[in-house]
Amino acid sequence: MKGCFSPLKYLTLLGLGSLFSVPLLAQGRLLATSGVTQLEGAAGGGLVPWALISGYSEQGEHSLSAFTTRTDVQDFRLEVLGASWSYNNRLELSAAQQNFRLKNTATDIRQEVYGGKLRLAGDAVFTAMPQLALGLQHKRLLDGDTAAAVGADNDTQGTDIYLSASKIHLAALAGYNVLWNATLRASKANQMGLLGFGGDDKRSYQLLPEISALVLLRDGLAVGAEYRTKPDNLTAFREDDYRDLFIAWFPHKQLNLTLAWAQLGSIAGSDDQDGLYVSLTGYFQ
Repeated sequence: MKGCFSPLKYLTLLGLGSLFSVPLLAQGRLLATSGVTQLEGAAGGGLVPWALISGYSEQGEHSLSAFTTRTDVQDFRLEVLGASWSYNNRLELSAAQQNFRLKNTATDIRQEVYGGKLRLAGDAVFTAMPQLALGLQHKRLLDGDTAAAVGADNDTQGTDIYLSASKIHLAALAGYNVLWNATLRASKANQMGLLGFGGDDKRSYQLLPEISALVLLRDGLAVGAEYRTKPDNLTAFREDDYRDLFIAWFPHKQLNLTLAWAQLGSIAGSDDQDGLYVSLTGYFQ
């Protein structure tokens, strides 16, 4: 039921409400090395998961973050609430609920995403090799009628698996820090899973590259861009790649605000779906 109590929503609101009543987090990790929060709940950019681990935990420490995101394009609106927990700057667990609304209709599509990420090797700042992480995102559709109607092979659930590499180059561009990330995702999700998994055209997993890059202009302010390739499994609708331009502000280690202009292409037959992405993440222990 749409009005039922959600522990995930409660945890997210509790986290956001606690931002200004807790001490600053671990001081060892550099500001912004938490990443921002990705649409499916992982630490990364808005569209792409990175190898960075959420929060600012270091060896023997843990942290908790909560986030809310809204993406508003011409014909659709996506709202996301979620939370993540990290330990030892090595392990990240996350949960998110997506609510995808078709404007001018009574149709909502809800999906839960449960994620895990493990840092395998390297450090984004302190080693010559990039930081490498292996992650997964298990997605469970709560409203699968639309997915079934458009020809999805599975209108219930699916799992994405990804490998990410992230590297921060200190003072690399006119004295500014630069971050790049490359992710390779194995997926058969249609529109991130909101339209089910696989289809009447393609049913198997595909390997899909995703990239991000940003420049930290000064302490706490970054600008960047992302590109995410997508599967195209349904004969009923063409699915385009995602891209965005973003600015992220980290006033301190408890808060991140990200604004982006997202270009999502064709969604469910509606072309040129561009619009504003806004995300707020709080970090606390």
